[in-house]
Amino acid sequence: MPAPTFANTAASLGTATNETLPPELEREVRKIYARSPLYGQRFPLHSEPLQWSCFREIPALSKKEIVEHGHQAFFADYAAIERGLAEKKFEYESTGGTTQSPMTVIMEEGWWNEQTARAYRASPTLREFADRPYRKCVLAPVGCSSNLCPYEDHPFPHRYFDGVVYLNLSSDPFAFPEGEWDRIVRELQATKPEVIEGEPVYLSLLARAAMKRGVTVPSVKAVILTYGKASTQHGRRIAEVFPAAQVDLYGSTEAGYLFVGEAFKDNSQAIDANAFIELVPWRPELKDVFQIYVTTRDREAMPLLRYHTGDIVQKFPTGFRLLGREGNLYFRPDGSLMSPTDIDAALPESFACWHYSLVQTGPTRWDFHYVADETADHANVEAALSQLIGGGARVVAFRRKFIAPAASGKFTLLKPLAK
Repeated sequence: MPAPTFANTAASLGTATNETLPPELEREVRKIYARSPLYGQRFPLHSEPLQWSCFREIPALSKKEIVEHGHQAFFADYAAIERGLAEKKFEYESTGGTTQSPMTVIMEEGWWNEQTARAYRASPTLREFADRPYRKCVLAPVGCSSNLCPYEDHPFPHRYFDGVVYLNLSSDPFAFPEGEWDRIVRELQATKPEVIEGEPVYLSLLARAAMKRGVTVPSVKAVILTYGKASTQHGRRIAEVFPAAQVDLYGSTEAGYLFVGEAFKDNSQAIDANAFIELVPWRPELKDVFQIYVTTRDREAMPLLRYHTGDIVQKFPTGFRLLGREGNLYFRPDGSLMSPTDIDAALPESFACWHYSLVQTGPTRWDFHYVADETADHANVEAALSQLIGGGARVVAFRRKFIAPAASGKFTLLKPLAK
């Protein structure tokens, strides 16, 4: 049986054959089995060298299954974890994503910082920040990617952790009053960050707030777009105020950072030191489009083996494009795939907004909501998007003052009808 395809470099996988796993991957699989009883209960593993046929039989792990089993199922003695939490040897975070129930994630102390540093080292833009002190401002949903994110209304100095300032104290940036944006922009000026990191909608609205106040931050060398899918509209608005290199950093609270690349360049690469990323065919007609199954590396608490993230990636000669969540992609009547990247390309060049969302409301009816300072040429926008969708689709554009996020604080660029 031929070996599965991985997003990782051949050097990180090690030597493999069409029958047996490379030693690095097999060692990680066995370490995960040894650390978490959950996997042995789901699928017993023999002691002989692992073949690909056996690896494929290990059932993929879903977020739904983790929620149903509970995070306790990963540990043989959960009392030890509770002691570790009390002694600060372990940390915990709750993540809900956009569609599923909240999931508790246990991580060993320092794991998030370590895997973040490995992600930075994998990026030519971020590499200089991986192993030296630097200043960073984060603007993202309050329950973001680590329990360092604030949950209480702490004054500015108390939200400064190891050079990182968490700017917002609540989720939904459209609900921030002008006084809150005043505070955020002042803190940004006071920090003089070299890196700004955040959810793309939040950063786009930060650019609007800074522009309205005539503020520039020349210290910024890199802008990290993460936590959510960025559109080129976000990227352009951010670059108008923060003209620095933009990096697409993809991951999740439970799995850590998995891909990194230049934003909008289709050159994201797997972060080899953080995870093995299996590319699983999604649709027979889409040869270069894959689901991903993630096997974390050197993770002690809640290691993930063949974890089905629900995200879809497309492979290009230059690297990968993260298309988005499976449920947020649309198949046109002719069977072809439509993603937010296609929306970006279809919008007229003259169109500009701070954020948009294309929402299907019926078999052929779509609403295009956008937040902008000026009303666009709706006829032009509607015609372009109707042609993109095809199948007699009718699009109606609406300029909005705000677009509400999901309960998790995340935003969706493309929202087809649930199947």
